[in-house]
Amino acid sequence: MVRITEDLIRKRAEHNNCELSTLEEVSLHQQDVERIEHLDKWCRELKILYLQSNLIPQIENVGRLKKLEYLNMALNNVERIENLEGCESLKKLDLTVNFVGEISSIKNLKELCHLRELFLVGNPCAQFDGYRDYVIVTLPQLKYLDGQEIEKSERITAAQNYENVVKKIKLQEEEHRKTREKQKNEAKEKKEKTKKEKKAGFDGRWYTDINNTVRSEDENNENKKGDDSGDEEELNKKAQEKKDKEFWEEKTAFTPESRMEVHEFMQQQRQRDEQKNKKPEKPPRRLFADDGRAFNVNEPKIDFTLTDDDDNNMVLDLATFRFLDTSLIDVDVQTNYVRVVIKGK
Repeated sequence: MVRITEDLIRKRAEHNNCELSTLEEVSLHQQDVERIEHLDKWCRELKILYLQSNLIPQIENVGRLKKLEYLNMALNNVERIENLEGCESLKKLDLTVNFVGEISSIKNLKELCHLRELFLVGNPCAQFDGYRDYVIVTLPQLKYLDGQEIEKSERITAAQNYENVVKKIKLQEEEHRKTREKQKNEAKEKKEKTKKEKKAGFDGRWYTDINNTVRSEDENNENKKGDDSGDEEELNKKAQEKKDKEFWEEKTAFTPESRMEVHEFMQQQRQRDEQKNKKPEKPPRRLFADDGRAFNVNEPKIDFTLTDDDDNNMVLDLATFRFLDTSLIDVDVQTNYVRVVIKGK
């Protein structure tokens, strides 16, 4: 889970010299944020807040942002419009492609007299019969709904049919609520099943010492094939590719749970790729053998000669870089070895 931290906000506030108390605009999109927090305490002057393309399930902790004019929470997991009553300056709210099914929750926006634009396209409620008429009458201060201007004639027609529309909306809300309960239960069962399979082993079966001692003929044939192929890593790779393909081809409803599942799966893929591409750590350089004998090491790969002159003196000649500062050369002469460190090598 990615948290909204002070460091994260400061990085996104470079245009304001990283100052939070006077910050008027901040973009925290595509950060895998799962909860809105701290902004109402640290950034009380905010006018524009971008939180699109995250994993936020609930609108919260923005009620103290009295100067907030534009809130973008498109592509999140919001199911209900709430906790915005304190945003008295709010003019534009974007909830495109969320999971708002409780359309009656827009009543929480009635007191926001400055609200002019609302985006709910891509939400389940936008498919309700009478959706547009219901929103237009419930929020008379709106001028645009889903990017389309609300005409005066449209307001009159919507007001005339309002009572019938409310009845339809209530029935559709109840139907949506039942569907969501079913989806949540299915997601919960699927998660428990996945956990159980992981505990059971790669094929989902429990093993004991008894049934593990004697293999069936099929298992022996399978193992024989694996042994013949010779490359265990290649087999694991193919098994993972098959698993990935099955995951992406599986048909599921577009729900907050399935979106979280995709996010977690992609995270696991990234971790596998990072592990795969991670360069193995080099063992520490050994300069001496176990018996104390010095190894011949030439890390910087420079030319050198070690000669014995006529006076029985050992002469070490190093070909260092032409403009190398002598402060970057360290020489340590001992009775049985010479250590020269050039630029740390």
